[in-house]
Amino acid sequence: MVQPSRLYEQIVQQIEQSVVEGSLKAGDQLPAERELAQQFGVSRTAVREAIKALREKGLVELQPGRGTFITNGTSHSMRHSLDFMTRIGHNNGSAYLTEVRAALEPEIAAMAAARIQDEHLASLREAIAVMDRSYRCPDAYIEADLDFHLTLAEAVANPIFLSLIDSIVDLLREQRMRIFQVEGGPERGQLHHKLILEAVEQRDAQKARLAMSAHLQQVTADAGASPQKMFLKAGVTQ
Repeated sequence: MVQPSRLYEQIVQQIEQSVVEGSLKAGDQLPAERELAQQFGVSRTAVREAIKALREKGLVELQPGRGTFITNGTSHSMRHSLDFMTRIGHNNGSAYLTEVRAALEPEIAAMAAARIQDEHLASLREAIAVMDRSYRCPDAYIEADLDFHLTLAEAVANPIFLSLIDSIVDLLREQRMRIFQVEGGPERGQLHHKLILEAVEQRDAQKARLAMSAHLQQVTADAGASPQKMFLKAGVTQ
């Protein structure tokens, strides 16, 4: 039983110690709130505070629809560094992001097609199902979109790829928000998602590579046509 004083901090310390000792590793999923509360003998409120503190430290991350996972902290640090870099003194942040995605994601899709497991296929299908019913709900659509791409990286079974994609997730979220404002943007993106899934289901690496490349071309075109992009080009801020 955890002592009553500063409950959430003690939970944080115990989880940190488990990471240091190796009993919890990057990629491991934490139990649900109720189970953690029973395990530590505390309220679910204390567990929520502990998870919040761990997220702020970059030691865990919440993956919508999937749960809370241990991270090595690297992607958290990289995420903030990259986000800062693209905002301060770099007007070409969007172009840099496009180049990085073009270099990484087609190969990730190809490798995922060769290595994917049933659990990842189920996650991809669920993400697409959420997007199909969320055209009127930007937040739900965008989080499912991010989940789709992160699942592909996870399916490669190389933690470096997953860390690289996770490190730019905040930038990807902003890019998707711009695209969601473009007429037909979400629908076009969803068409490409389904083509990527089809290729991965067929275990066709080349088809998956080409489908992802086509998707990124669509993303680049729609991001360039977004209302926010037009305001920026005109020198107008919102």
